[in-house]
Amino acid sequence: METLLRKLFLAIGLNKSAARLMRRYGARLGAARFVAGTELRDAAEAVKRLNDEGLLATVDHLGEFVRHAEDAKLAADMCLMTLDLIHNEGLQANLSLKLTSLGLDIDPALCESHMRAILSRANELRIFVRIDMEDYAHCQAAIDLYRKLKRDYPNFGIVIQAYLRRSELDVRTLGRNGANLRLVKGAYKESPQVAYPLKKDVDEAFAKLIRIQLKQGYAAIATHDEAIIEQSLRWIADNNIPNEKFEFQMLYGIREDLQKQLADEGYRVRVYVPYGKDWFGYFMRRLAERPANVWFLLKHMRRKK
Repeated sequence: METLLRKLFLAIGLNKSAARLMRRYGARLGAARFVAGTELRDAAEAVKRLNDEGLLATVDHLGEFVRHAEDAKLAADMCLMTLDLIHNEGLQANLSLKLTSLGLDIDPALCESHMRAILSRANELRIFVRIDMEDYAHCQAAIDLYRKLKRDYPNFGIVIQAYLRRSELDVRTLGRNGANLRLVKGAYKESPQVAYPLKKDVDEAFAKLIRIQLKQGYAAIATHDEAIIEQSLRWIADNNIPNEKFEFQMLYGIREDLQKQLADEGYRVRVYVPYGKDWFGYFMRRLAERPANVWFLLKHMRRKK
């Protein structure tokens, strides 16, 4: 049943008609729990609340798979505006972004041009930027562009997804070159030829990648899985890994109790704060990831009747 629900929500997330419908009613149906809002000011207010609670943030203007250069330019401009707001308001936050929103599928050179403008501004403002990993079809292109840009912009990171069979080699290779990696389990639907289909195999791969990266560079451990967190903390203590070498990352609106608990225990915790009008695909992936998110949505819908 869980697998069927996951496939259903991932498929719905790619449906344009469903996206139009949910843009009208999504906030009323519970999307506001997982998305800070549609405007940059909404994200800023969410980050301020998190900072006041001792939590860090990374801000993402939602949008992916754009088909027109004008839309890629708008997405790049929003990234620049987000960087300026983080700086001007003194927020404790980074920037996350997706390469397809910046035109990767239109023209890789266009995407690189937008990335260089964003990274140049981030470098001036001393704000860290991270490339979000997308589906497998874009994985190699994302890593290639990251490696190219990293030579000119050192304050810069990328995401690696544990469910991909290739990821151990990617972590070892990137980590040897000093990469700051956010490690996640992965939320896109992929074939078993490129991704582990079983949860236990994904969990084992994830734990292994965390250990590898902690030994060779900075690890952003992005999970709400308490077993993985506890296992990682035991390994960190046993191997004398300093707190400055890692942080935990979690999603806006999910396991806020755990976020606060880890921060209160002295660990660096960063919350992924998404905002923007194009939030539907992100929302569907959150529902697909965890059955608890689906039950939350159903209960919320019943309250609205």
